[in-house]
Amino acid sequence: MSVAFVFPGQGSQSVGMLAQLASVDSSVRATFDSASKVLGFDLWTLAQQGPAEQLSRTEITQPMMLVAGVASWRLWQSRGGRSPDWVAGHSLGEFTALVVADVLRFEDAVALVRYRGEIMRDAVPDGRGGMAAILGLSDSDVEASCHEAGQGEVVEPVNYNGPGQVVVAGHITALKRVIEAAKAKGAKRAIPLPISAPCHSSLMRPAAEKLRERLRSITLSNPATRFLSSIDATEYSDPSAIADLLYRQLASPVRWAATVQALVSLGVDRLVECGSGKVLTALNRRIDKSPSLACFALEDDASFQKALAPSKE
Repeated sequence: MSVAFVFPGQGSQSVGMLAQLASVDSSVRATFDSASKVLGFDLWTLAQQGPAEQLSRTEITQPMMLVAGVASWRLWQSRGGRSPDWVAGHSLGEFTALVVADVLRFEDAVALVRYRGEIMRDAVPDGRGGMAAILGLSDSDVEASCHEAGQGEVVEPVNYNGPGQVVVAGHITALKRVIEAAKAKGAKRAIPLPISAPCHSSLMRPAAEKLRERLRSITLSNPATRFLSSIDATEYSDPSAIADLLYRQLASPVRWAATVQALVSLGVDRLVECGSGKVLTALNRRIDKSPSLACFALEDDASFQKALAPSKE
């Protein structure tokens, strides 16, 4: 058995996230409290009470999702769960994966992703950028829709999430046009996402340059667990190469389908989503439908018990 832990990014947040787990184990709240000291505000209360609009602000969502992933991981460890053979993350989730792999210190990562959110927010004026999910079209049809809808503005595929599911990002007005173009091509759904920044689009290049400067002041260590990047489905082990990756990924598409396929080709037969929700687990099951691949989402006590149960191999 080979296990990979995968960590979600923005879009998986929700008011009340991890409440059930926190009710049965105090370590969840303790992890949020540690992060709150770094951030200077009560992250747990915000996660539980919202409002949802506040949770969707990228400078809030990013530390929120990182801390949720680390809290779930620590709970997994405390319950005797086996260490993964690989870690990977979707977009922001790469930072969580790197904390779990001991590349980034937790406190450093919390401050870093908050800064990442702030510079992403500031890269595009509020209300001028966003993201949308296009369901039911081929990658090439989504790319063609973006080309048609651009009209001098930016709108690009930024998350290749799985068969028939691509997320696009760019200027709000161009997003509206690409949604209509996608529907005209037969998309099953084309909907805006609750994310306030056009993540992974070329509009993030100024933010990426600022992030590169910030990364120079942070110590990265060699991974204690093998790390596969979702930007190019490639393993990274050198700290300087990982720092460069984190700079590049801010304005590069996420290739999640290719990442899951690469993990499976490396022998992974159990994928465990660690954090809030089960967005990645649904994607993973669409990407590889083989019955030999077991997929789990650690979202409540019952799902922890199911994932911790001995394999039936």
